Amino acid sequence: MAMFDLNETQKQLFEMAKDFSNKEVWPKARELDETAKFPMELLKKTHELGMLNAFVPEEVGGLGLGTFDHCLISEALAMGSAGFCTAALANDLAAVPVILSENKHAWKDFLAPMVEECQMASYCVTEPGAGSDVAGIKTTAKKSGDKYILNGAKMWITNANYASWFFVLAKTDPSKGHKGMSGFIVSAKSPGITIGRKEDNMGQRCSDTRGVTFDNVEVPAKYLLGKEGDGFKLAMGAFDRTRPAVAAEALGLSQRAMMCSIDYAKQRQAFGKTISENQGVSFIIAEMARDIEAARLLVWKAADEVDAGRKNTYYASIAKMFAADACMRITTDAVQIFGGYGYNREYPVEMLMRDAKIFQIYEGTSQIQRMIVGRMLLDV
Repeated sequence: MAMFDLNETQKQLFEMAKDFSNKEVWPKARELDETAKFPMELLKKTHELGMLNAFVPEEVGGLGLGTFDHCLISEALAMGSAGFCTAALANDLAAVPVILSENKHAWKDFLAPMVEECQMASYCVTEPGAGSDVAGIKTTAKKSGDKYILNGAKMWITNANYASWFFVLAKTDPSKGHKGMSGFIVSAKSPGITIGRKEDNMGQRCSDTRGVTFDNVEVPAKYLLGKEGDGFKLAMGAFDRTRPAVAAEALGLSQRAMMCSIDYAKQRQAFGKTISENQGVSFIIAEMARDIEAARLLVWKAADEVDAGRKNTYYASIAKMFAADACMRITTDAVQIFGGYGYNREYPVEMLMRDAKIFQIYEGTSQIQRMIVGRMLLDV
């Protein structure tokens, strides 16, 4: 029987995350946007509450939460600040390929310490000339005795300057295309790693995004994840678990935009009445609610499928596509409800609109999600 409600543990988890988000994160959201300062103190508090690194297995001291519970945390945290939430989610994106590989050396040496203290990690796949086209990456890893020599450049890497380690996708056999890609876990302290400048992005400005260059970086062979050629599978397998969480993040931002719109509409007077009494405004808010409710059901479906051990690529792509596109519509409409004030930085909705755009781009653009779904339906 289909269920549409949370159990008591999930309700408590969501309420705890939402309470933290409303009291600790949302009041700092404007400051984080204006200063573009990495939210390390907030991340430390998130870690103390057990909401960071949700996927880390119990075997190495983590909570071992499933994707569904992770999505609840993501929705709540994004209601406070999407940039802050993205920094937190980047840890999970980096960790999932390591977890899927079942490389116990990597679990012990890199995942376990993240439980003990607040450490950040990065997922290094995108390159200057290879974003959606992952098969086009140029980074190489050549075997040399009991180590690999890593060379290449990555771009748009979240948490790069604060990461303790990186998940890196590289070609071990360039002649085999995506089947010649391998995944590695690389210590950020390794000689030969250069971190680029912080990118000055339009939105989610407190999230730290940089380029990372690997120049003859030595990686012990024991940190190869799986076997040679498993890298693409591990990197893409992570998306089945993190795309629902990204969709949940877009959902949380949408929820905040609707809340701001409702509060403003009830206060703003025009033509002798509040604008909430105008049918045109009430219709916009009703459509926001429609999309938020639909997005939440899609997120829950995608998360439940993978937690049940079923392939969820189809549902993950639909959830991410819908939630990202809805978030852009909702935040744009929020600015419209605020009118001229919405276009002004003194009010929050212009920030929410800027924060929303990246959801249609990272972790697979909305066009890539449509391509994935279309190919699966048409069997091409």
